[in-house]
Amino acid sequence: MDHPGTFVLIMVVAVLAPILAYGVSRWLSVPLVIFEIVMGILIGPDVLGWAHSGDVIDVLSELGLAMLIFLAGYEIRFDQVKGDTLNRSVVAWLVTLVLGLAAGILLAHGDGFEKGVYIGTALTSTALGTILPVLRDSGDLGSRFGTVMMAMGAVGEFGPIIAMALLLSGRAPAGSAAVLIAFGVLTAAAVFWALRPKPPWFSKVIATTLHSSAQFAVRLVFLLLVAMLALAEVLGLDVLLGAFAAGLITRLVLHGAAPESSEAVLSKVEAIGFGFLVPLFFVVTGIEFDLDALLAGGGTLLLLPVFLALFLVVRGLPMWLLAPRDLGRRDRSALVLFGSTALPLVVAITTLGVEAGKVEPGEAAALVGAGMLSVLAFPLLGMRLRARQGEPRPRGARAADEAESW
Repeated sequence: MDHPGTFVLIMVVAVLAPILAYGVSRWLSVPLVIFEIVMGILIGPDVLGWAHSGDVIDVLSELGLAMLIFLAGYEIRFDQVKGDTLNRSVVAWLVTLVLGLAAGILLAHGDGFEKGVYIGTALTSTALGTILPVLRDSGDLGSRFGTVMMAMGAVGEFGPIIAMALLLSGRAPAGSAAVLIAFGVLTAAAVFWALRPKPPWFSKVIATTLHSSAQFAVRLVFLLLVAMLALAEVLGLDVLLGAFAAGLITRLVLHGAAPESSEAVLSKVEAIGFGFLVPLFFVVTGIEFDLDALLAGGGTLLLLPVFLALFLVVRGLPMWLLAPRDLGRRDRSALVLFGSTALPLVVAITTLGVEAGKVEPGEAAALVGAGMLSVLAFPLLGMRLRARQGEPRPRGARAADEAESW
């Protein structure tokens, strides 16, 4: 049974975090997720000992991670992320995978190939779901930089999930590939359904129930999410693959069947996600962070800056080299910083590694700690570079600027 009061404390942190982020924004724009994780560590068993994870909270936390990946998948705009930009993003991530696996196996010190795969795969991710709110709030999401970042980030979010399915499933490579193909075929069938014209009553029901207790569109969104999570689970794949695919399919359904209502529906889904499930995931990440293992001595703590540097080298260097040529030097540097930001998949992959007995708790804590530092430092530096660039910003950025000042 979950520890009494933990759920209340988690929600207190979820409410305090945006207040603190808003107050600090006068001097420094700190990503909200940092306050959520740090306060989670503070109330967790390794510091104050007020909050402890439990079965119900863990399930809600996993739903929060799924919702984060779902929203990242929803943000992918196929009309923008295609052609040369997408090709460069895929090649950059494949180079990243080679570098990551090489670094992971080297760091494993002969402790096993599987440990190297866990560490190496974690180094290849981009926290698209984490940096999207930053880009949206700064007004950069609709710019050319935002389009390239979306492409690079989408592949950096989707690629590691595929790699996990192929390399960490415990199946033979041929079996893993067959299962992935089966999932791809079923997903393609869902996409085909999403692209088909819907009967007139479909959009009418969405519009009619949008502000009623029926909320047909919101219920449909969560049906799609749960269905794709269940499909991934049945096929023995990581549920995050299902969450990402559900986001892609949901965007096609809403923008195809009810484009005039899609933004309103998304705002309701985001309210559930960013208002409840996603902050719960990040706070629980802090509560479950093994601070004692990180500070236990030896070389564990020294791994943290090593992993932080590896994020930049493994993920950032290929992005710098393969970024579209129309991006200036500052934009390419900002792209490296945003693209090297990693956390949600690092948490997921290291958790799997610890549960499988392949990754030591201290190593996992160092990787997650490096991911936390990347979320804190890299977007801040990237935003500063973008601000100095002086690129004209979309109209929506003005409101974000005003919201950051008192």
